[in-house]
Amino acid sequence: MRWGGLALGRPAQAGPRWQALWNGRDLAGWTRLGAAAWTIRDGILACDSGPISYLVSDADFGDFDLRVEFWVSAEANSGIFIRCTNPADITPTNSYEVNIFDTRPDQRYATGAIVGVASVANPPKAGGRWNRMLISARGDRLSVTLNGRRTVDGVRDAAHAQGRITLQYGAGVVKFRKVAVRAL
Repeated sequence: MRWGGLALGRPAQAGPRWQALWNGRDLAGWTRLGAAAWTIRDGILACDSGPISYLVSDADFGDFDLRVEFWVSAEANSGIFIRCTNPADITPTNSYEVNIFDTRPDQRYATGAIVGVASVANPPKAGGRWNRMLISARGDRLSVTLNGRRTVDGVRDAAHAQGRITLQYGAGVVKFRKVAVRAL
């Protein structure tokens, strides 16, 4: 493009935008799987009892960044499953499980790891405070950052290219207050 005899570059393109995946008010856009006692109060999605259960996004995602703010008790067992290919049966074999489980017996796959795919050395502890997690899935490259610390750095795995995002309740107290995605 030319303007006044000057060659101008292309107009700046806005990159992909962050979109709230959870709206802070209700479970619109999510499907419950299991009988855990999820509650919503003051913009916080919480669970403190019930069997292992899941909240499964109604939308599929391929390449994306996911930002999540969560709080767990010290003994909590939770996780964020990504690219889940069977939304009726959530497992680490049909999705990637980014673990939130400080007291996991096998510490290689404790908080910040991707179960069965990417272990974490010196797993960070998330219990008893608000945490920020960033999960990136770009093609076969997966990364996880917890509170500014990279726990999984671009591991390659091509088992799951697309699928649902799932929040897990396993034990203890689990709270989520922000869940946002940027599709790439």
